[in-house]
Amino acid sequence: MRHKLVAGNWKMNGGLAANARLLDRLASEWRAPDGRAMAVCVPAPYLAQAQSALAGSAVAWGAQDVSEHAAGAYTGEVSATMVAEFGCRYAIVGHSERRRLHGETDAVVSAKARAALSAGLTPIACVGETLDEREAGETDAVVARQIGALIGALGSDTARMVVAYEPVWAIGTGRTATPAQAQAVHEALRERLVAAGAGSVGILYGGSVKAANAAAMFAMPDIDGALVGGASLDADEFLAIGRA
Repeated sequence: MRHKLVAGNWKMNGGLAANARLLDRLASEWRAPDGRAMAVCVPAPYLAQAQSALAGSAVAWGAQDVSEHAAGAYTGEVSATMVAEFGCRYAIVGHSERRRLHGETDAVVSAKARAALSAGLTPIACVGETLDEREAGETDAVVARQIGALIGALGSDTARMVVAYEPVWAIGTGRTATPAQAQAVHEALRERLVAAGAGSVGILYGGSVKAANAAAMFAMPDIDGALVGGASLDADEFLAIGRA
């Protein structure tokens, strides 16, 4: 069975009081119908708060990044084993902001996915093209390269990850791929995953997802959920996306 998931990515947002209100709403109101899962990936300083607020609820929690290294002289980095000690289930790796702002390569993203798996976490591995790449007709080649690197690094463990397709041009811009555009990329990703023996991997869509467009996206045959940015900071909006 494919992994059905709506995951919130708070990015570098939050505060103890606001977090408490949001987490309390999610913990008290979310019920997981038909095996659909919900999670929030919070900034590292708030992992303990998320663990305390969500333990025993139907909402999982995770980290927004992990180091590819297990330990050592890597000031400012957080290892997957550290994250796992806070009860995390998920870790986002390879988000477009990490690739763009921190120069993360396909090899680094793949190593982070491997580190997450080794610590017992489920990596949410992000792939996606920029606007220039889409307009140049390079979407398929870019996404194939990115997913190919992950499959090559993870091998038989590919089936243990979640993939998030995030068209970079639609992140935080208010622009959204049409359901048909998103489905076309998800279908291509699915074909590659099936060929790798990982057809059960959930493929999420991420790119200005809101309650207003979630149902149309989720109606597509190869879209298994969403990686939600800004809308995950609003309890009403995020819950509505989950229920869609």
